Amino acid sequence: MPEFLKVAAPQQIFDILSGFSRLAVEQVDLEHSLGRVLSLDVISKEDLPAWARSTMDGYAVRAKDTFGASDAVPALLEVVEQIAMGAIPKKSISPGQAAEIPTGGFLPEGADAVVMVEYTNPLPGGEIEVTKPVTKGENVLDRACDIAAGEKVLLAGKRLRPQDIGMLAGLGITKVDVYKKPKVAIISTGDEIVPVKQTPSLGQIRDINSYAIRALVETVSALAITLDIVRDEPALLRAALKNAAEVADVIVVSGGSSIGKRDYIVEVVSNLPEAKIYVHGIAISPGKPTLLAQTQGKPVFGLPGHPVSATIVAQVFLLPFLRYLEGEELKREPTGQRVSAVLATSAHSSHGREEYIRVKLEKEQGRLVAYPIFGKSGMMSTLAKADGFFIIPIHTEGIAAGEAVEVYLF
Repeated sequence: MPEFLKVAAPQQIFDILSGFSRLAVEQVDLEHSLGRVLSLDVISKEDLPAWARSTMDGYAVRAKDTFGASDAVPALLEVVEQIAMGAIPKKSISPGQAAEIPTGGFLPEGADAVVMVEYTNPLPGGEIEVTKPVTKGENVLDRACDIAAGEKVLLAGKRLRPQDIGMLAGLGITKVDVYKKPKVAIISTGDEIVPVKQTPSLGQIRDINSYAIRALVETVSALAITLDIVRDEPALLRAALKNAAEVADVIVVSGGSSIGKRDYIVEVVSNLPEAKIYVHGIAISPGKPTLLAQTQGKPVFGLPGHPVSATIVAQVFLLPFLRYLEGEELKREPTGQRVSAVLATSAHSSHGREEYIRVKLEKEQGRLVAYPIFGKSGMMSTLAKADGFFIIPIHTEGIAAGEAVEVYLF
């Protein structure tokens, strides 16, 4: 048996994927950076805030001038300035003095705290009574207390969120260095596959995989390129794969999971320029007849034709790999949020393969309960009805009802 026909364990797949290089780097405008992964650390060139600011409407004071103040014995202070929003204070605060200040106003020199307006009483002649003491730094955002000049504010490998972009905007950063988005060419193959808009004849099915895989690819900010359906003819598949290698960074082809077709797809891929077959079969269910190869340094994922198998293999292996190409660490687990749940009924598995069990989640008595949804790999409804799936490890023969499981949400 040729080496590439041996079945690989799931972790071996991640070992292979980690050997591919990340994509090139580009600089993008901040407003177009959401979801992109930083290629360089972001270092602040300035303090934030650049000047101490008030966090309340009130009066900037020297905290020591308010010690012991109360309703019965208020502290009497002279108001020497009314500070406007965004204006630099003109006067320093000396003992016995205060300055009226709005929320966000710059703190004048000499002041080290702000008394809330609720605890002051204005008096004729430009004075105020302070009826509650404040401590040093109270109601004040000190200079550089948020971010200091020279500080690493975001590290390379960080996927930018809205709050990250807001912080960069606050520092005046308008461009960021990020990894390029991977372009993923998606090809469905099979004489029985017809376009979605076409009414299938007996023995034909609509192209499910192109749409499902495209949607998955776009969830991780990658760029999906859907190519035409390819009939089961080696010359047509070879031409489609060569075209895909020219326009994309990653090639995903689905279909041909029968023994005969598997041989022909492997043969076609093997004859591509600079081709290498890594794996032809993974010890998983569903999704065992998966191909992993490369041509011209570009990875080729050969997914099963059954929609459930193709979709799950994509979430377990393809999506973590795309996130890795975009600059993140390669996580050796399915992409997606995880939740803990209690298994409603026992789930069995064959020893020697990792199994992915689709489940419906229900909240019962304050806890999540996972109800397995069983069905063959051609039944897309088992995915549509499911909230996620849990994994039965490769050397485990099942998980009993009542045990806790980690569910990866779709």
